[in-house]
Amino acid sequence: MATLALRKLRKSFGAVEVVPGIDLDVAEHEFVVLVGPSGCGKSTILRMIAGLEEPTSGDVVIDGAVVTDREPKDRDIAMVFQDYALYPHMTVADNMAFALRYRKVKRAAIRDRVAEVARMLEIEKLLHRTPRQLSGGQRQRVAMGRAIVRDPKLFLFDEPLSNLDAKLRVQMRTELRKLRVAVPTTTIYVTHDQVEAMTLADRIVILNHGRIEQIGTPEEVYETPASAFVASFIGAPAMNLLPGRLEGGRVTLEDGTVLPVPHDGPTREARDGAQEVLCGVRPEELVWVPPGASANGVCLRGTALTVEPLGADTLVTLLVADTEIACRLPPRSVRRAGEALTLTLDPARLHLFDRTTGRRL
Repeated sequence: MATLALRKLRKSFGAVEVVPGIDLDVAEHEFVVLVGPSGCGKSTILRMIAGLEEPTSGDVVIDGAVVTDREPKDRDIAMVFQDYALYPHMTVADNMAFALRYRKVKRAAIRDRVAEVARMLEIEKLLHRTPRQLSGGQRQRVAMGRAIVRDPKLFLFDEPLSNLDAKLRVQMRTELRKLRVAVPTTTIYVTHDQVEAMTLADRIVILNHGRIEQIGTPEEVYETPASAFVASFIGAPAMNLLPGRLEGGRVTLEDGTVLPVPHDGPTREARDGAQEVLCGVRPEELVWVPPGASANGVCLRGTALTVEPLGADTLVTLLVADTEIACRLPPRSVRRAGEALTLTLDPARLHLFDRTTGRRL
């Protein structure tokens, strides 16, 4: 097991700065997920950790030793790629054993280690097959097995589930959670899928244009997003962001709806001042008021634009204050587009962000 530290790590390709300089500390045994939209620099960071990409400046530190100038083979890491990167002419057993043979481990020890990891990943019956005889999920298990047999200091995963279909991704996420218990090696995992990040991570690092927007546990980044970008990226559907004006301890939306400011929200100076803000509320925090029922508290009113029955609930989009928002409602509560809706919300669940900087107030 190992610790990892990135110190002012920066990467430019010519005049284009992809990673403008980040600092990150990862503890021993920790599972950290780098997440963000495509092109935000997360895979570039992972490749610099692996030694596959040379940093423009800054350092990679593993277990207290600076490894920035070391070759990948000398960093004692194992990487699982998006496209599996298996040797097509080798059997599963030979693919898994390759790194151990390269290190001149004794044949009996290799056989025992491959068999042990194969049992762990439930691929014992596949050891004599070649990659072309395997499904996508089986290939991904083999790729993980090849990494595990090495018993490295650090695991690196580069979007390992992105080539799998939706059902298999869910299954493989479950397998990865089991694997974390069985093999608690320090891990850096890259994905653009926020569901993977939320379900797998001890801590999430949210990246935007190569910069760290927020670092925190899944609960922290979901319940207390540090910026409007984090709020709009984490969550499915994302947090609704309604433009408004904060003044005199309340927010007035563009249609005149008045929302009280949460007591644990902005500072007194921010509440008493006047500024343009974004008022955030999660789709699941909006409560449907049945037709004819009385609505208590703060209300939002609009007309359903789209209605998507999902079984356990219904996803509805509607127009509020000239902004399209989403809400999760009970099944069969809204049948079709065009229906008028009244929603209530708990002011304590509101989030306020500066409209100019995007930072949380």
